[in-house]
Formats: sequence, structure tokens, C-alpha cells
Amino acid sequence: MEAANDDGTLCGRLATWSLRGAAAALLALAAVQGWQVFARYVLDAAPSWSEPYSLLLLNVLMMLGAASAVHSEAHFGFFIAVESSPPPVRRLLQAFARLVVAGIGALLATWGAILVLDGWDVPVAGAPLSQGAACLPLALGGALIVLFALERLVHGLRQPVTAEAR
Repeated sequence: MEAANDDGTLCGRLATWSLRGAAAALLALAAVQGWQVFARYVLDAAPSWSEPYSLLLLNVLMMLGAASAVHSEAHFGFFIAVESSPPPVRRLLQAFARLVVAGIGALLATWGAILVLDGWDVPVAGAPLSQGAACLPLALGGALIVLFALERLVHGLRQPVTAEAR
């Protein structure tokens, strides 16, 4: 986990903590879902809070995991086209891909923040949680995606054109 992300930089440490947060959310999600199944089928009393918290944990898992993948460049991409291109074209394609990822992250952060603000006072049925809190991972994860994509962009542009590293 640390070898892929923690390169000693602030972004590397943030990416490692993002991955750890995603792993913790996955474990918590498994525990909440396990309790939900046990309570429903063994105790015959399904908890009302389990679904809203499961969705929140899934949002945390998804967004922190995606942000960490952007930092380690383990996300979806057209890497065959990039790697088979000559070095100057490769550099241009990598920069373009990183800008696209940063743009998508900016959209997620912006619209996530709007959803947080719009839904902060709206309670979720069955749990002491607001609709805005359920959207908070979208805004924070989007901001991390922007940060990591721009950091990768700057790092890539600082390398010599003939460099083979991704």
C-alpha cells in the first residue's frame, strides 16, 4: 500500500492516507452490512440506520480509492496508445490525460460541494445524518483528484522528454 503511493511528498502521504481511509471504509462497510444481515434474519429487527451509513461508507471508499488511484496512475486510461507513441507525443498525451482527470475531479468537487451545501439541513430517513454529509466524500475526493492529477502533471512536465517513466 505505501510503496505505490508514499513517495515522501505531501501528495504521496495524502495518497497513502486516502488509500488507508478507503480500506477502513471497506472494513466498516463489511461490518455494517454484516450487522444488517444478522439483525434482519437472526434478530428479526432490521436497523434503519444501516442503509444510509452503508451508502456513506461506499461513497468514502469509492472517492478515496479513486483519488489514490489517480496519484499512483492506476486508473483507467489508454496506456497502450501512450506507451507506443514517440517520447514528445507521449509527453503531450500524458499531460492531456492528466488535465482531463483534473477537470473531472474539479467537476466532482464543485458539484459535490453544491450538494453538500444544498442538503446539509435535509435529514436522512432512518439515521442521524444529513443529505449533505452523505455528499461530503464526493466533494473531498474530487478535490484530492484535482490535487493529485495536477501534481502528476507538474511531475511529468519536469521530466526530460526522453524519460520512459509514466
